Amino acid sequence: TLSGHTESVSAVAIAPDGKFAVSASGDKTLKVWDLSSGNQLNTLSGHTESVSAVAIAPDGKFAVSASYDNTLKVWDLSSGNQLNTLSGHTSWVSAVAIAPDGKFAVSASYDNTLKVWDLSSGNQLNTLTGHTNSVYAVAISPDGKFAVSASGDDTLKVWDLASGQELKTLTGHTNWVSAVAIAPDGKFAVSASLDNTLKVWDLASGKELNTLGGHTKWVSAVAIAPDGKFAVSASGDKTLKVWDLDSGNEIAAFTGDSGLSCCTIAPDGVTIVAGESLGKVHFLRLEGVTQP
Repeated sequence: TLSGHTESVSAVAIAPDGKFAVSASGDKTLKVWDLSSGNQLNTLSGHTESVSAVAIAPDGKFAVSASYDNTLKVWDLSSGNQLNTLSGHTSWVSAVAIAPDGKFAVSASYDNTLKVWDLSSGNQLNTLTGHTNSVYAVAISPDGKFAVSASGDDTLKVWDLASGQELKTLTGHTNWVSAVAIAPDGKFAVSASLDNTLKVWDLASGKELNTLGGHTKWVSAVAIAPDGKFAVSASGDKTLKVWDLDSGNEIAAFTGDSGLSCCTIAPDGVTIVAGESLGKVHFLRLEGVTQP
């Protein structure tokens, strides 16, 4: 467990090579961590408000962060230098996802919209409108063709990224949808909500496949393993839960000292990084999980 931030850790991302992680915090900074040693490698400073989200590019060379200062920033991870600032949202930017080709990003905001950005130029390519409340999370499909967003209007929406058109709305949660992850095969998604549950969705039909219940407070984050067989969720009830996605059963749990705000799974499928509202970053290893 690492303590490096002075305020709540809001997001964490692991590099594609599994060697380092980047955490984002309410202390307005991002920190880069060596995953094998747990040592802090760098601090990225430049945002003027809390950093709410971070995504690492597929090549591991740069990251994009989202902030309550209404902007996104692009960072060179080897030098720690700021490469660009993406401006256009009129309220807090809550989430960001980078496309599999590393060429564009999609951001979600409290201004009820999502924006698509060209990362080389920093130009805004499109604005996705349709949610009637803040958009809290976004995930891009493995083929880069569509995105799924999660909103305070209790729904998720599926978007065609080429046209910017809304394809479908996923309804079933009874409170704000706080997070979403898309499976590696692009066929299903798992969402997390303030209604204390997670839901598994078939993306082709838009149908709800399963509800994962067990958390006693809001679920703040979800990540799907590289093999698509299990998911990890983080909750305000201080627990991290591991779910078997075939059965919907809880197969493991970890309890922190305060609410868990974010989680992610490394490419090895067994290393989990979770962030706590007290500022701690946990590095966990799943036991008894076989990966191909």
